[in-house]
Amino acid sequence: MSSVPDRPRAGVARRGIVTVVVLASWLGCSRGAPSGGDVTDQLTHESRAILLDPTHPAWSEPAPDTADVRFETSKGGFTIRVVRAWAPLGADRFVNLVRHGYYDDARFHRTVPDFIVQWGLAGDPEVTAAWRGRTLADDPVVGVGNTRGRVAFAFTEPGTRDTQVFVSLVDLSRLDGQGFSPFGEVVQGMEVVDSLHSGYGETSGGGMRAGAQDSVALGGNRYLDAHFPRLDRIIRARIVAR
Repeated sequence: MSSVPDRPRAGVARRGIVTVVVLASWLGCSRGAPSGGDVTDQLTHESRAILLDPTHPAWSEPAPDTADVRFETSKGGFTIRVVRAWAPLGADRFVNLVRHGYYDDARFHRTVPDFIVQWGLAGDPEVTAAWRGRTLADDPVVGVGNTRGRVAFAFTEPGTRDTQVFVSLVDLSRLDGQGFSPFGEVVQGMEVVDSLHSGYGETSGGGMRAGAQDSVALGGNRYLDAHFPRLDRIIRARIVAR
């Protein structure tokens, strides 16, 4: 699995029934995403089927030249601007994961002060399992470094990028030479990223190089919420108009 290097580490009656059903549905939607447990109920049958099938044609759609992705979190919102020219393969993968709700209700499982915020293990372990081994070829680092606020895919070795991404909390230009190619940057709400709970450090799902993510991958949100209840979460991520 991926990781940033660990070194820095129908009549009246029928109308009444319909009204009740619609009202119940509206009330459910108005409450927003649930804060823990099983995320499968939040997904439509179609979207879940796509998430469980990384070979589906929907995953081959290219990203726009630029796209703003809004993350609503338990601490507030932040926006990542994806720039496809920086890292086309990474941009396409990230935007498609957002389009199909992969990151919704996931946890920020690795937050290390003065280093990174990392996420990308799905809240639903079945979805995480479906994407295990679905790696990307590397994008070259083309003069856009890992400075504060830049976003890149995590990996363990060349050719192992999959779904996990990180935001650099400080200037991490030292990662440029290791092949971490940014595909976007936080353009609004960096203070929210800075405020995400970091009290667990590496213990809540540190880098795979340390072999510390298996429990998260296998248990998903249920595991994290039971053992690391203060982790902040992604409510939803959506592409927004600029």
